[in-house]
Amino acid sequence: MAYNCVVLAKQVPDTKRITGQAMNEDGTVNRAALPAIFNPEDLNALEMALQIKEQYGGKVTVITMGLPAAAETLRQSLYRGADGVILITDKRCAASDTLATSYILSCAVRKLNPDIVLCGRQAIDGDTAQVGPQVAEKLGVPQITYTEKILNLNGKTITARRSIGNGWQEVRTKLPVLLTVVDTANEPRIPTAKRLMKYKAARCRIEIEAMAKQNPSIDVEAVCKQLEQKGLLIRQWDLDILGADLKWCGRDGSPTKVHRIQSVVLTAKETKSVEPTQEAIEAMIHELIVDHTIG
Repeated sequence: MAYNCVVLAKQVPDTKRITGQAMNEDGTVNRAALPAIFNPEDLNALEMALQIKEQYGGKVTVITMGLPAAAETLRQSLYRGADGVILITDKRCAASDTLATSYILSCAVRKLNPDIVLCGRQAIDGDTAQVGPQVAEKLGVPQITYTEKILNLNGKTITARRSIGNGWQEVRTKLPVLLTVVDTANEPRIPTAKRLMKYKAARCRIEIEAMAKQNPSIDVEAVCKQLEQKGLLIRQWDLDILGADLKWCGRDGSPTKVHRIQSVVLTAKETKSVEPTQEAIEAMIHELIVDHTIG
């Protein structure tokens, strides 16, 4: 039996490169201040979906919600093996918390009628792990969180192993289902050169419109038509296409409020310089072992 899989992916700021400008005054993330990357555990979810397709057949569609720049996450998905991608971009989505985000995503997923929805356990820019479970709740489907491995997929029944920290739990349920995937589930594949060459020119309409503003000679309609004929036009959905109720979207649909932002600066009580020599480094390691700092 072939399975229709939908992966929910997110473009996130690289939290390993946090700066003092990472947050706006209103408590939202200043995404322009940080380089953007494919949310790590969403890559694990994509890999699990691709493995399902390879073993059982079917297709994999990746959805992301964000600014036009988030289309890069979709191209990365195509490079790895996704069959289709969709960008949800709409100014009315701005400032959506997890409740509003999950509502918007659930509207998009419902249009695709998948057998299995997969997403990362959590995004590194929020660490709430709420969006996946909230999407499942809004879709009215069972969920298996912290999924580490699919043990059996037979017809309309799935059995999965989920991590519970100090052990595992086997869970069986009926499809459709939503899985949140942990980083120990697999090793995400790298983009293939063949697919990269095929899809590097893939663009969504809003990206082409931005190019046309820089170069008025670009005919947006003509370029979109050419890309569509080549299978390179990324589907772009807004809230109107989704038929979303605006009172549940963006700031209006987001009850979460930031009470206070506090910057925590860790300072060392004492410092010690180490010469960049083999002897000095060995002495430092020995000292750390003796103090039980390491080892």
